[in-house]
Amino acid sequence: MSIALLSWSLLAAQVMLGLAFLCAFYRVLKGPRAQDRVLGLDTLYVNGMLLLLTFGIRSGTILYFEAALVIALLGFVSTTALSKFLMRGEVIE
Repeated sequence: MSIALLSWSLLAAQVMLGLAFLCAFYRVLKGPRAQDRVLGLDTLYVNGMLLLLTFGIRSGTILYFEAALVIALLGFVSTTALSKFLMRGEVIE
């Protein structure tokens, strides 16, 4: 019973994360300001990372977890760099 519940829960989580991924992608494309696009990009990489984690739980492969870790690190750095660029006009002082 618990394996079936876990399988259905993972499927529901993947569907909801896929919908959130599409909403964030829409915000990146149609954001009225650059700040909205950066926020959409931040949400996009978090949703992608969580989708990889659910795929990793479902398949039992450790490769998905490593890819999610790389996405989290690169996403944080890119969001920080884009935010700094929007505030000051330069990334490196």
